[in-house]
Amino acid sequence: MRFLFGIYILVVIKVIVFKYPYKQLLLIAAAWRKDVILEGLGTANFIPFKTIKMYIEYAYKLNSVENLAGNILVFVPFGILFPLAFCEGRKFYVMFLNAFVFILGIEVFQLFSAFGAFDVDDILLNCVGAVIGYGIYRLFLVLRKRERGVTDGKIT
Repeated sequence: MRFLFGIYILVVIKVIVFKYPYKQLLLIAAAWRKDVILEGLGTANFIPFKTIKMYIEYAYKLNSVENLAGNILVFVPFGILFPLAFCEGRKFYVMFLNAFVFILGIEVFQLFSAFGAFDVDDILLNCVGAVIGYGIYRLFLVLRKRERGVTDGKIT
């Protein structure tokens, strides 16, 4: 399960951080200077719900559903796989803290690297995805326990 979780993490990093073609990534890296940080700060969104509100207001023009749903769905597997891979991850706060730190790390990297844009709403939506995934994990446990109770001839 840890191997699968590791593969998932690598896929997330590839999809979110290194989403551009290899040649474009090299150009971005070659052009990086200290003023890139100032540019990143200038384009960053630090206001919660600003981007989400914009996506909702302009849903008819933008690919809002894809962006909102994508930001949530990409972290649903985190909430499922993390507790399966790590015993301590079965505790909600441990899973949530790890998801939050990972997501924040990606966003801060994007802020300082020009490999994307920092958006606090991405953090919120990604965390919602991890929480939904954890809810699915817990639901699976309840259903499995209920199934075992019936199979063993017990009613739980």
